[in-house]
Amino acid sequence: MITDRLESVLSIGIMAQKASAYFKLLKFRLSFTVAFSSAIGYILGQPGGSWIGIALVMLGGLMVTGSANIINQLLEKDLDKLMKRTAGRPLPTGQVSPLEAAIYCAVLGIGGLLLLGTYFNVLTAAISLVSLILYGFIYTPLKRISPINVFVGAIPGALPPLIGWVAATGVLSVEAWILFGIQFIWQFPHFWAIAWVLDDDYKRAGFKMLPFEGGKNLKTAVQIMIYTLMLIPLSLLPLQFGMTGTTSALIAVVCGVLFLAQTFHLMRTCTKKAAMNIMFGSFLYLPIVQIAFVLDKI
Repeated sequence: MITDRLESVLSIGIMAQKASAYFKLLKFRLSFTVAFSSAIGYILGQPGGSWIGIALVMLGGLMVTGSANIINQLLEKDLDKLMKRTAGRPLPTGQVSPLEAAIYCAVLGIGGLLLLGTYFNVLTAAISLVSLILYGFIYTPLKRISPINVFVGAIPGALPPLIGWVAATGVLSVEAWILFGIQFIWQFPHFWAIAWVLDDDYKRAGFKMLPFEGGKNLKTAVQIMIYTLMLIPLSLLPLQFGMTGTTSALIAVVCGVLFLAQTFHLMRTCTKKAAMNIMFGSFLYLPIVQIAFVLDKI
């Protein structure tokens, strides 16, 4: 009797560990951020849309993004062993086998695409598929080949709000491209700041994440500043096209100026601490601006 209970407890423990490993494969925080952006696009495209629609566009985005993240981890499982921040992931540690991860990836990807295509429209699913392919099969291998990977990776990274807009409206309109443009440009200071902070770790895996002729120097800091500066006029386009009101435009400008000020500090000091401030600033900038757009619309 006691033996049976011990076996039952051990079985439950193993199942819990496996479930935790599958959850980690999703890169849930990253996937949720992507899903949140798609919900922003959906709400802006259809302010009176149902909560069910919002929940489903987030779920579909979460599944497709999770699938793309697993492709990334499958292709980089041996490289992840070389970096401190990724060595503990499920694939490098053997918590999940490559076959298990591949099946999980396929179920998530196909399920997410079917959900988006069936409940919303085929265009939404098609753009999501393009995003998955770009991230998983083009951006991922490019990371060891050329710094151009950041540009390529910024495309699928900027598609979620566009996908949300298309899910709501069925149309790939100028408003969708505005939402794409803001998130596309935001990713350059965001990713370059991360690359600055994690440069030593990235170098262990041979990842080329900082700009051409760059590094942790003034040239990279200037490029970060230029892209951050571009966010200020871009964030006014939703007002210009009647997508939002003046309150959110003012909030976006204030956030943009504060974000820009952080880049000037990096240009002066070229320190890891200044880059880390930009990294955290980027994490705050996008959700604050996007939430302001939504609140101003509804």
